[in-house]
Amino acid sequence: MKELMDFVKELSFVRVGGSAEEKKAAELIMREINETAEETGRQDIQKEYMKFRIPDAEVRKCSVGAAGREIPCVPYLCSGNIDRECELIYLDDASEIDFAGVGDLEGKAVLLNKLTDEEVYKRLTEHKVSAFLVMQGKYYSSEKEASLYPRRLREHFTRNGVIPGFLITAADALRLIQEEVEKVQLILEQEETELESQNVSAVIEGTDLKAESIVLTAHYDSVPVGTGSWDNATGTTALLAIFRYFAANPPRRTLRFLWCGSEELGLLGSRAYVEQEKERLEQIAFCFNFDMCGTALGSNRICVTGEKELQTFAEQYCKITGYSAEIKSLVHSSDSAPFCDNEIPALGLSRGTSTAEIHTIYDLLPTLSEKAMCKNVEFAVGMIGAVANAAVLPVKKGMPEDTRKELDKYFHREEDKGKK
Repeated sequence: MKELMDFVKELSFVRVGGSAEEKKAAELIMREINETAEETGRQDIQKEYMKFRIPDAEVRKCSVGAAGREIPCVPYLCSGNIDRECELIYLDDASEIDFAGVGDLEGKAVLLNKLTDEEVYKRLTEHKVSAFLVMQGKYYSSEKEASLYPRRLREHFTRNGVIPGFLITAADALRLIQEEVEKVQLILEQEETELESQNVSAVIEGTDLKAESIVLTAHYDSVPVGTGSWDNATGTTALLAIFRYFAANPPRRTLRFLWCGSEELGLLGSRAYVEQEKERLEQIAFCFNFDMCGTALGSNRICVTGEKELQTFAEQYCKITGYSAEIKSLVHSSDSAPFCDNEIPALGLSRGTSTAEIHTIYDLLPTLSEKAMCKNVEFAVGMIGAVANAAVLPVKKGMPEDTRKELDKYFHREEDKGKK
């Protein structure tokens, strides 16, 4: 039997959603599925690529000029175009108080510490800001260390309006402020396009309870830096190992394995699946998600999204099996979320560490180990088997009211509901 880390290593290359490299990764996963089907004599396993379209942009020009020099930058994709000189204003976190007393911002560019909140972006549109710059990394970070790569401006931002955006290093941002630079020359020329991404699906039909199914998810794409070894070549590999086990040992309920594309771009693969398979969602009673595992140093985590009984089940199963894990109830920002949004309870199994960083050049192989991977997979196989073979599932479909509110917040529906 191949070691798990062999496939983690094979998958450790940049594989951005919609790219040729992501497609190559999908083909590697399908190769493993086909080999397993042949080895186990399970030619009845249903397998397919499930294609979907994702937004993108073709960037022709992108530059930030200040005080007679060019500042290294990358664009926010799908954020529009600009070619003008703007007065530069630093707005910290762009809180409501930060905007107080700054006066008219029309025609000006703002420098921000970060942009993660829709409310912040909405304030920028309300104040008619012409452009925004967001800093990345620490003051001592190089361009590479700062993870200076293009991000797409998400739809929940752009529904408030489109503002051209740029990312620069924290070192350059610090220099702009310390030198009291008053104006910047901004150029961004881009055209919105679409790319094709794909999910990889494989179905193991259950025995006597096959009408009821469990979906198991892991994303296989990565961000444009590092090799995505921990996030999420490990989860991808873990799901393949689980697939191999159940191909040889089919459970009572049907298992739907889904390796999701374009998760890093906004859960686009899992969201596409629930849209494409609306009728099938009625049959799916449970979700297991795998997003990062196998770190040599670290701690196991279980994310619970569902009723209180589900957390109780997770806690008791860990005690029974002697598996140490931090168990929390929350909406997991991963591919289980779109299923939870359709009333399907989920458990997210992962392993964290303080010795590595995701979404950076430091997401590499050295922090991972075969022993830790095997332990995570062994636990997952047992837990999935307990659910898939249960006489009665540990929790019914549906979400408690507080979780439903968190899902509305996560999927940016709060404002829409307020308007009704």
